[in-house]
Amino acid sequence: MVWEETSGPDAKLVQALKAAQLYYMQDRTMEAIARELGTSRSTVSRLLSHARDTGLVDIRVNSPFERGGLLEQRIRTRYRVAAHVVPMPATVRDLDRLDRVSLTAARLLTQFVDSQMVVGVAWGSTLSAVSRHLPQKETHNTTFVQLNGAGNTQTTGVEYSSEILQRFGQAFGANVQQFPVPAFFDDPATREAMWRERSTRRVLDLQTRMDLALFSLGSPSAEVPSRVYVGGYLDDADYRSLAEDRVIGDVATVFFRADGSWRDVRLNARATGPALDRLRRVPRRICVVAGAHKLASLHAAMSMGLVTDVVLDETLATRLLEAR
Repeated sequence: MVWEETSGPDAKLVQALKAAQLYYMQDRTMEAIARELGTSRSTVSRLLSHARDTGLVDIRVNSPFERGGLLEQRIRTRYRVAAHVVPMPATVRDLDRLDRVSLTAARLLTQFVDSQMVVGVAWGSTLSAVSRHLPQKETHNTTFVQLNGAGNTQTTGVEYSSEILQRFGQAFGANVQQFPVPAFFDDPATREAMWRERSTRRVLDLQTRMDLALFSLGSPSAEVPSRVYVGGYLDDADYRSLAEDRVIGDVATVFFRADGSWRDVRLNARATGPALDRLRRVPRRICVVAGAHKLASLHAAMSMGLVTDVVLDETLATRLLEAR
């Protein structure tokens, strides 16, 4: 039997789907698939690669003997968080570590994002890396909304945050909604007034309907610096204020302490990210984080219930479980 030829822009995707179904679901050999599709073995190999690259096929190894799997179980038991540990040697540089974790997060995201969803996305070094690795998955009536403003005194931030959002939109065939406000207002009263504007309320209302929020954790001490700490968003007075308030990290430019408190952190009165108690009401909250320097902020974020799913590297997972 030879499959009927398909024409049009989705022809390769259709053929890749047929090949993947035969190979993974029916245990057919590549030679047998080539005969059935009326093509060559090398073409079948390329079609299977295309199926994996575009997210038609998602392969995950679940071994009861794998160290990563044991770490995931222990994290779930201690923090009640679904963990996805990315195995790698402790000697890997933080930049490569971030890239590997981001690649895994991008592949996992296709399992969680579906049609008819509202997905909140923060901006930053980690989410930018995730967006560059996204496979294709077509959805319908799905919207990606920016979680926090990206402008500062040097730039509007629109180009940077828009690029990240557009990658998500293109990967999932979804709509995108930017949040064209600064990361921090100069005066809390300005934010209060802006939050009453109908154009701003539209974005804030969309955020209240989020099914999923995707974010990383800011940290001033990581080898790969968090963008909020190096991108011109904070001045000397801001840094002094954060130090006096004993801040250890942030989620979407909302800062918190090691004990999980955040409401009385002064800079949060000017921040444009979602209040952390509001974030906790989102059904699924995926945190992507790499590097041991994120340990303190990750421990605090997970302990305070900000995270339902975490994607992290093996070294960080090990240190997280060693933390008290």
